[in-house]
Amino acid sequence: MAWQSLFHSIYVIAMAIGAAYFILLSRNPRGVPKYEYFVAAFIPIWSGLAYLSMTLPHGELEQGKIEVAGQIAHYARYLDWIVTTPLLLLALAWTAMHYIAKDWTLIGSLMGTQVIVVVSGLIADLSEVGWVRFLWYSIGVVAFLVVLGMIWGPLRSKSKEQEPPWRVFLIG
Repeated sequence: MAWQSLFHSIYVIAMAIGAAYFILLSRNPRGVPKYEYFVAAFIPIWSGLAYLSMTLPHGELEQGKIEVAGQIAHYARYLDWIVTTPLLLLALAWTAMHYIAKDWTLIGSLMGTQVIVVVSGLIADLSEVGWVRFLWYSIGVVAFLVVLGMIWGPLRSKSKEQEPPWRVFLIG
């Protein structure tokens, strides 16, 4: 077993433990809506399944991987990230706006821009032409900077609108 496959296997086990932990926490939600536990459990389940696909052999090339331009592209990682990273941002936004009305425009903008980050990275990884690869990589970096700006700008401002006793648990 190669090191990478071993680490992927350890990751899959860790994600299963993480999902089980969130499922156990959901039995006694302590004021947190059940749907937040569902999202928290779904993230490691999805991620673990994506990485499981990279540990299983499948013909000449392992599942979840493809050779492009002389290098291996791990497309299963992108399938993981396109689902989990927007959901992580959703969970962060729910935390920042736990006691105030949810700004669904901001949440949708965060999640949608994060999809652009991931898809740009995938297209860059699959591109065979150097300048095209760099272009898509640059688009992803700019989109990532926009995500960071939304987190540290409007989302942080929303978190500060929380009642003072709760602010110690939120962003900023």
